[in-house]
Amino acid sequence: MTDPQGCPDCLRRARLLAHLAPYIEKETGSASPRCTLELLRLGNTDLAARVAPHVADQILTRSEAVPENWLRAELEQSDCWCCCRHDPRFPVGLGDTADAPLALFGRGDPTLLAKLRPENAVTVVGARKASTYGREVARELGRRLAEAGLIVISGLAFGIDACAHRGALDAGTTVAVRGCAADAPYPAAHRSLWRRISERGLVLSELPPGCGAWRWSFRARNRIMAALSGVTVVVEASERSGSLLTADLAADLGRDVGAVPGPVNSRLSAGPNDLLAGGACLVREAQDVLDAMLGSGVGPTRPSGPR
Repeated sequence: MTDPQGCPDCLRRARLLAHLAPYIEKETGSASPRCTLELLRLGNTDLAARVAPHVADQILTRSEAVPENWLRAELEQSDCWCCCRHDPRFPVGLGDTADAPLALFGRGDPTLLAKLRPENAVTVVGARKASTYGREVARELGRRLAEAGLIVISGLAFGIDACAHRGALDAGTTVAVRGCAADAPYPAAHRSLWRRISERGLVLSELPPGCGAWRWSFRARNRIMAALSGVTVVVEASERSGSLLTADLAADLGRDVGAVPGPVNSRLSAGPNDLLAGGACLVREAQDVLDAMLGSGVGPTRPSGPR
C-alpha cells in the first residue's frame, strides 16, 4: 500500500493552521489551555475571523490558493506523508473527539497507523525536568509495555517523554506526537532519538512540514495523545504541568488515567498524587497498566481529586 497523501481540503486546513499559527498564539497567550481546543473546533472561516479578523480574507485566500501538487511536493521533499480523516488508516481513537485534527503528518512507517488503536496503545507523559526516580520509572514502563506488545505514545520532550520513548525502543515501537512539524527534530538535542523513532516507529503532527513550535500547538497535541491511547499514565508532574491537561482530556474521552505515586514532599509528585487521590489508577509497574487495559482492578475513569 502506498503512503497516504491526504485529500486537498484536509491539506488546506493544515496549511491554514500554519498560516494562522502566530495569530492563534496571540489569541491564546494568557488564556486557559482549553481555549486552544475551543478554537480548533471552529471551521476555517470562523477560525480565521476569530484570531485574525483584519486579515482573515487574505489568509483564507492564500491557504486556498496553494496548488495541490505543491503541497504534495512539499511532503515528498520533507520525507513525510499525510493521512487525513477520509483515509481508512486514520487512527480510530481520534474519531472520539470533536476537536480532532483533520489530518496527521507523519514520518515513519504509515502501516503502524492501522495498529494505533486505544486498545493497544498507552500514553506516558510527565515532567521535562524529571527526577532520577521519574526517569527510571518512565524508561522501565516504556520497555515493559512495549515488551507486552503495546505501542507507547509520548511527546518527545525532555525528561519523562524521552525516557518512555527510549524504553519502548529497547523492546518494541513508539509514537511521538509533536507540537511542531514532524520533519525536523525538536528539541534539537533529540535529533538522534527523533531519527530512531522515525525509523522504527512514527513521528506525528497536525502541522505541515516546515511549521515551527508554538505554545498553543503543544497544548493542542495533548488532545491527540489522549485520544490515541486507551490509558494515559502520568509519571511526574507539578501542579501546573501540561501533562495534567493530557490526563484531563483522556478522562473527558472516557479513557483510563493512571499515575505513578511519588514522595509527598516532592513538587514533581504533586500532580500524580492528586490524580491518585481523585481515583486515578495506581501505576507501580507495567502490569498495573495492563490490568487497567484488560478492565480488572480499575478505579474510576475520571479523576476528581483536589486539583
